[in-house]
Amino acid sequence: MTKTKLKLAILDMNNNEPNQGLRCIREIVETFSADTSFKIFDVRAKGEIPDTSYDIYISSGGPGSPLEEGEWRKPYLDLIQELWNINKTKTVQKKHVFFICYSFQVICDYFELGEIKPRRSTSFGILQVHQTKKGHNDLIFEGLNDPFYAVDSRDWQLVQPKLTVFKTHGATILSLEKIRTHVELERAIMAVRFSDEFVGTQFHPEADPVSMEAFFKLEENKRVVIESFGEKKYNQMMDRVDDPDKLIMTYNTILPKFITNAITDIKQPVMS
Repeated sequence: MTKTKLKLAILDMNNNEPNQGLRCIREIVETFSADTSFKIFDVRAKGEIPDTSYDIYISSGGPGSPLEEGEWRKPYLDLIQELWNINKTKTVQKKHVFFICYSFQVICDYFELGEIKPRRSTSFGILQVHQTKKGHNDLIFEGLNDPFYAVDSRDWQLVQPKLTVFKTHGATILSLEKIRTHVELERAIMAVRFSDEFVGTQFHPEADPVSMEAFFKLEENKRVVIESFGEKKYNQMMDRVDDPDKLIMTYNTILPKFITNAITDIKQPVMS
């Protein structure tokens, strides 16, 4: 008897710009091939939007302003709202969605959870992320250190959370960016659980240490990082990329735990 696989949609938000993230997401998803089949949708460049028949959705990071009003935006947000409505009205077959960086910022703006603002300067590197009390008990961080390390690459940020809106939606803040004792700037919110099925991070949990190291060792990429952020930042990043307590733990934990939980939740027998 053939086992029915769950359907997983990868929403590509990269707008045709070269990136490593989409490949990393795909490689993580492929490790669950016994339980899932997947399809990639090019949302921003081609306006490809999946329907609501998929069980699991992973929405990628991407370049540019999360506030841009492209033709893709309304259909994308309509889909997310439909999935949210399904979860609120159905008792079984919930829809599980993970939002990464750009997608996280878009959906936080849509839910009006806080201010989406340009950063004073680009955040880039393998940086510390601190868990909140709620984050300590969240399944996607289970087994991670506090703080843990993740790839951070963004020009925008979610700050100034509207806590009454969080409470209305039932959303919780799971993590904050690194503590910066030398600057008086508000710490960005780095992860939010919107509901039992919706969760997202402002960092890149899909970043693969091996490919990152190979990518940034290429002379042209090394030069760009040093020219933009300095040699000290480059050396720090390369020191951290293959540390077993840093990036690899994040890569092996967050998205895999999200997918595992989604599969378990969807396939568990319905109680009468």
